[in-house]
Amino acid sequence: MLNIVLVEPEIPHNTGAIARTCAVTGARLHLIKPLGFDISDKAVKRSGLDYWWLVDINVYENLDDYFAKNGDDNIWLATTKAPRSYAEADFTTENVTLFFGKETAGLPEWLREKYRDRCIRIPMRDEARSLNLSNSAAILAYEALRQQGFPGLNGEGSMSGEKE
Repeated sequence: MLNIVLVEPEIPHNTGAIARTCAVTGARLHLIKPLGFDISDKAVKRSGLDYWWLVDINVYENLDDYFAKNGDDNIWLATTKAPRSYAEADFTTENVTLFFGKETAGLPEWLREKYRDRCIRIPMRDEARSLNLSNSAAILAYEALRQQGFPGLNGEGSMSGEKE
């Protein structure tokens, strides 16, 4: 199972795009409060998120609440401050959990220090600050799924059949 954890996400469009990635991949989405937006049924319907019913979503009061309920096995922290690339990470374990920080500040320093050996980054130019949060989540999610052989996902489209 792939888990995506968003720590204090601020921008609803990013979380919506990440939820769509979770919907199409079967990944579980975990949101750590405070959230910068409303995810009530009414708000979701108003936003036109017609895939929301496909998302297994869990909301936590804080990081302590998350860790108390889920532990910290096989976690990976995405941060521009990481010493190594995600290409060096082994995502082949049965359960993989990817952590992403809020858009304006990233993951808390204490969390990065505690799991220093689990911090990974997406390579990019020095002059660029970072990728968009939803793009980063999609890149790492699909790398984890690739390493696992895309479990439960359809790898063929309608063009895979024979031509008549």
